[in-house]
This record gives sequence, C-alpha cells and structure tokens, in this order.
Amino acid sequence: MRILTPAVAAATLALALAVTALPASAAEPAAWTVPDVEALPHDVYGDFVREGRDLFVQTYAHIGPEVADPEKRFAGNNLACGSCHLQGGTQKFGIPMVGVYADFPQYRGRENTIGTINGRINGCMQRSMNGKPLPDNSREMRALVTYIAFLSTDIPVREKIEGRQTPKFTPPDRAADPVRGEQVYAETCAVCHQDDGQGIRNGEPGDAQGYQFPPLWGPDTYNHGAGMHRVLTAAAFIKSNMPLGTTYDAPVLSDEDAYDVAAYINSKDRPVKAGVEKDYPDLSKKPVDSPYAPYFDEASAEQHKYGPFQPLEEARKKKIAELKAKKEQDAKAAN
Repeated sequence: MRILTPAVAAATLALALAVTALPASAAEPAAWTVPDVEALPHDVYGDFVREGRDLFVQTYAHIGPEVADPEKRFAGNNLACGSCHLQGGTQKFGIPMVGVYADFPQYRGRENTIGTINGRINGCMQRSMNGKPLPDNSREMRALVTYIAFLSTDIPVREKIEGRQTPKFTPPDRAADPVRGEQVYAETCAVCHQDDGQGIRNGEPGDAQGYQFPPLWGPDTYNHGAGMHRVLTAAAFIKSNMPLGTTYDAPVLSDEDAYDVAAYINSKDRPVKAGVEKDYPDLSKKPVDSPYAPYFDEASAEQHKYGPFQPLEEARKKKIAELKAKKEQDAKAAN
C-alpha cells in the first residue's frame, strides 16, 4: 500500500474547473515555466507576492473559521487553496495557477457572464472553501490576485500552457460505482484520509492549523456546489495526481478506479450550498455531471451524478443542434 504525501492527498478537494482537453488541432502548448517567488527582492511587491503565497497555502491560518479575529473568518472550512491547487498552484496538471491570470476576463458558463479573476476566487471561496466572498478591495483579495498574477509572469493572454489542460481520461461506458469505489478508497486513500474520510489535522480543533491530510467529506470540506463534487472532474484529477508517486504521464489508478473512487467520495454527506439552482442560467452550458438540478434534459439526478455520461453528452449536443436549427428556421419565417 502506498502512502500519500500531504500535497497529493489533498488532490480530491474542490475547485470548480471543467474537465476539458485541448482539441487535436490546437497549437503545441508552451513549455511549463514557474517563476520563483523566493527570487523576488524583499520590497513592497515581492513581500506582497509572498504574502499572497502564504495565504494560498495556509488559508486556514489567515481567513479560516478558527482564526482569532471573527471579521477575518471568510473561509467556512479549514482547507487551503493549496489543498486542491497543488504545490502552491505550481504543480503541472495539479490544477495549477500558472497562466490563469492571463485567461481573465473570461466567459463563465456558471454565471453566463464575463467573469473576473476576483470573481473566480470568490467562486472558490463560496464553494470549495464553503465560505463567503472576500471584498474586492480587501488586503487578502489583493494579495491572492497579486500572487496568481505573478505565477503568470510573461505568459501572453490566452496562451496555451503545457500542464494546464486536463490529461486524457476516458470514463467507462457505465455508471460510476460507489460500492466498488469504497474498496479503491480503502486500499489507496484511507491510510491518509482515514476510514471516515475526515483526514488528519496538523494540530487540534480550534488552533487554526488546518490539516496534514484534509477531509474529503463531512462538515469541514468542500460543499456540494464545488467543482470537485462532479464525478468526471474529480476522477480526471485523481487519476493524474494520486496516490503517492503518481504523475500525469504514468498514472497508477486506472480510469475505472479513479471513476469509482470519485463516485464513492462524492456519495458522502457534505455541506449544502444554497442557491445552486441559479447556476448556469443557460442550461445548455451546464456540464452533464453537475449533480444538482435543474438540468437541460429529462434524465434523472442519479444519472447526472453517477452517469453513464456519454448518453447525456450526446443528448445535450443533439438538443442544442435542434434548438439552433429551430431558431434559424424561425428567423427565416419572420423575414
């Protein structure tokens, strides 16, 4: 049995990034280059980047629910941004922040609008961190934005960066099986995250020291509106990053193992986010593995949570094509 490192074990926690792959026709992505935070001088800018980095990797100690100042308790759990964005957001295929700043402003399907980097951070705050938004002008928000911007140093707008795209993951042509996933969890994950999924703390409850191995379900983890609560998102990430020693180009878990263990983890109780029915005003943009209603089709909530997903995706594409054709037909009739 392999033992997970803290960084890799944290991989199953939530942020809500979609599972997408670069099209075959896309240009070759740029090489992976991470700027060195410690190489920055100790001036106003360099110190602020480091402050943002510290906030990113030890979120619980700065804005977590156990910090001394109640006004600083923006996060609703004791995770960190770095629980999902591995190695401070610098790990290749570990939901990195490298190049992210250069992607904004960008269209956000969940809100059906053009989103900012601040809005994206607050999406994580309210979902993966199960908390409340950071004020745009707060020191914490400015520090996080500065750190994320630094990680995109010299990266052109919309540049495709090697390590940003999701590695190949082929979901089995069946529903995910939480029962089988429980066995995978027991053999691969429980040694660090524990049998009850509650992880291992760095200290004691109330000391704002977070986790060595974070909880994957229960009251102190990501809520049901987080991206990692989607089985396809979680499975693709798990396959590329878990267990110890796994790399994106030499995965240990099979597609089936990753698929089923993601289903097992996300079958467990966790905080419920209010208002998710307002997500994706344009339901045609809603990912087929979003586990909560409303949906773009008539399929069951069970299928949207566990699959099989390919029929849902095919039905979604067909319905979009039909709606587009009808719209064009109506436009011609109106003329």
